[in-house]
Amino acid sequence: MRRGVLLAVFVIAVLLVVLIALNIKRVSVSLPIKTGNAKSLFSLLAQAQEFQMKNKLAYAKNIYQRLINEFSNSPEVMNWQKSLENINIKLLFSSSITPKSALYEIKPGDTLTKIANEFKTTAGLIMKSNNLASDRISAGRKIKVWTSPFSILVDKSQNILILKSDEEVFKTYVVSTGKDNSTPVGNFKITNKLENPTWFKAGAVVPPGSPDNILGTRWLGFDLPGYGIHGTTAPDSLGKQVTQGCVRMSKSDVEELFTIVPLGTEVTIVD
Repeated sequence: MRRGVLLAVFVIAVLLVVLIALNIKRVSVSLPIKTGNAKSLFSLLAQAQEFQMKNKLAYAKNIYQRLINEFSNSPEVMNWQKSLENINIKLLFSSSITPKSALYEIKPGDTLTKIANEFKTTAGLIMKSNNLASDRISAGRKIKVWTSPFSILVDKSQNILILKSDEEVFKTYVVSTGKDNSTPVGNFKITNKLENPTWFKAGAVVPPGSPDNILGTRWLGFDLPGYGIHGTTAPDSLGKQVTQGCVRMSKSDVEELFTIVPLGTEVTIVD
């Protein structure tokens, strides 16, 4: 009988050791996303990609936003954010009406500049989003106009420019800022915009199109004389602190930004 009791105790002890080992193993291999959530993640991602393929961009945008909000610890968040930002630009430049735009009927006497000023947008954006070949418009036609204000945040430490629509991160661009911390910090406004600007540097005037014209194809000047956002003839310098104090962008990016933001757009620059 004593031998039976000892055997029972031994069996119980072995079972306890096995259970403890299994529990430790289970804890050590646990994932940051629960199984049910993982299924939801993959399902949402598949839906987002399917909507993108079918060009149902508004639906895809909503799902990518859900993925970012609900799975913020995922290593794929940055990729989802990039996909979301690309969709933002496609929707902005399309004729699709979104919650941040409106359908406007052109009135007699209207011009694109007049409409753009009324809605605090740009004539270029109206042309782009309505596929207009020229600025000639006719009364009675309905066109898409953007109604949500844009703002710009430049982060010098990361060399990025963030375009915001209200408080939404609309798109992120890689830029160059000033060497020796020469890009000023503070709040500014865009007060002038120039296509193919001439560069007036000390002792010389560099014409548009010259390979020596570091301003590139676009200039968006601040209410701080001598400072602004412009293009570049040295794209390899992007992502670095190398300028004389201005914010430098790639040709395609600065031309895109130029089309989107109107005069008066607020620019915040932080260290």
